[in-house]
Amino acid sequence: MKALIKVGYGCNDHCSFCHTLDVRDVDAEAAEVHAKIERAKQLGHRMVVLSGGEPTIRPELVAWATHVARLDMDFGLVTNGRMLSYPALVEKLLARRLRYVYLSLHGGTAKVHDLMVRSEAFEQTYGAIGVLSGKGLDFTVNCVITRHNVEHLRGVVDAIRPYPDVALKFSMVEPKGGGEALFEHLMPRVARVAERVRDAIDHGRSIGVERITHGAIPLCLMRGYEDCFDDLKTHRFATMIEVGEPDFYPVDDLNKIQPPETCAGCSASGPCPGLYRGYHTVFGHDELAPIPDRPRSNSFNYVFEASVAAPPDGGCPLRADGVTPWDRGRHLFVKHGGRFARFRADSRDFSDVEIGAIKHDHGQLYLDVARDKDAPDDFGRDLRPLERSGLCEGCPERVGCTGLFEPRLDVDPFARDDARVRELLEALEGDVLDVGCGHGRYHDVIAARGDAIRYQAFDPDADAIEALRRRFEGAFVSTAEAWAETVEPASLDHVLVLRSWNHLVDPRAFVAAVERALRPNGQALIVDDAAFGLARTKQQTARAEGSSAAFEHYRNDVAADAARVLAAAAPGLREVERKDVGVGTSTLWLLRMIRS
Repeated sequence: MKALIKVGYGCNDHCSFCHTLDVRDVDAEAAEVHAKIERAKQLGHRMVVLSGGEPTIRPELVAWATHVARLDMDFGLVTNGRMLSYPALVEKLLARRLRYVYLSLHGGTAKVHDLMVRSEAFEQTYGAIGVLSGKGLDFTVNCVITRHNVEHLRGVVDAIRPYPDVALKFSMVEPKGGGEALFEHLMPRVARVAERVRDAIDHGRSIGVERITHGAIPLCLMRGYEDCFDDLKTHRFATMIEVGEPDFYPVDDLNKIQPPETCAGCSASGPCPGLYRGYHTVFGHDELAPIPDRPRSNSFNYVFEASVAAPPDGGCPLRADGVTPWDRGRHLFVKHGGRFARFRADSRDFSDVEIGAIKHDHGQLYLDVARDKDAPDDFGRDLRPLERSGLCEGCPERVGCTGLFEPRLDVDPFARDDARVRELLEALEGDVLDVGCGHGRYHDVIAARGDAIRYQAFDPDADAIEALRRRFEGAFVSTAEAWAETVEPASLDHVLVLRSWNHLVDPRAFVAAVERALRPNGQALIVDDAAFGLARTKQQTARAEGSSAAFEHYRNDVAADAARVLAAAAPGLREVERKDVGVGTSTLWLLRMIRS
């Protein structure tokens, strides 16, 4: 993992969109940067990357690179590249383990690039690409898109073509610093940016330039190009530190927003960057359209990183060493005897906001104790719930801290919460439809109802239906969408949606059909699992991620999400029972609705 250190904000370019336009006179003392390099090593980072401003104009550059190498870490730069057009300097840095370069080029010609950076810089910047290419570096050229170059992106692709080892990234300009002060002058509409980036990627592919990515563009505007998404996390940055800050902070996406009006229920919400908040404030979200049909996971892995000793007094290791470097959602510390195991979740199927909610709001964290399975299939046996340690009680850092956790060995929340579902099924009478009946989790209790019910079920899985037909005659292969188009009005007393809600591609259309299908006082029982995190060893993670299990969920709704859909699309259904997930519960949530 990489640590990003800002060494100061002075620069030999004058980009109109510069993030640090108002603090260009601020530079860190050499000793401050030196100490931060040592702190990065202490935190376990494998690489230190210097940024600014422009780090290559600092006279201490080679000394800092030397210090990084002495600490057995690799060295990297975020740079405008001008000083790296000098081969002698590049050779010195390569000898000191320069392994990563993220270089800015904003146009394929001097006319466009120099307009963007407000300097005669193209010759040096483009020349640096030639000097650095072929040196075995992890090397990305980044092009920031404003109104001034949005129509000239093919030229950047053409300029990169001679260098097949160089990746090219197109990034939406951020409304920060100059991007905020000159917003009207610089900010293009994001839909136009997406259109031109898609065109540039297609152009690159047509001329043999394959390594083109994009950043800060909502994925719904990049359909078919989602796998080209790129950001600090895909570059393996974990923490960063600004000039004057006392310690590192996690890299996050909190400067962006996924507006719930359009993004709630989008199956691409996990990896999607959303919109910059400043952009959304001015332009809103009308350019966005959710992606409803992209399968995603309903769990993610916290992978073991290291064992951490508790302080001699038995207190909190985080408060003893520093709370801020550890990501509130993506890091997990689990007590194990007198030590703590440190885990990290790098999943891109879940956003920072989602992971934080799963961990702290929903409390859905589990230790995987099944050592020989690709995935847990008996949650009560295979998983141990994790809860916040008593050491966190009363701590002033509790709200912002990643926290300490301990496994609970005395409770099986899955059996306890599942019992209520079975209790409700034991009272079924009349005409019952089981939606997405699957492979029979509740078929024993349904079969026990005998002549009290007239049972039918559907599922898109033909094998599941064939197995069910051995017990029940009224089973058929169908999708929720097909059923919704043919449902008979007022024909059912019960509709069961048992762990299949998040498998529905279009839940709004489906619940409207349920409302039509139910007789007065008919009931809909909706049950599903919230997303959860699993603390695993590296071996468990490798086995699970190498398995053939397919993603089957389109969302990771909880009861509140489903209730909002029902209220909007089926106002004739009245909520009579609701069970939310939370700290101390299992993953199971429940909604019971009655037709007015």
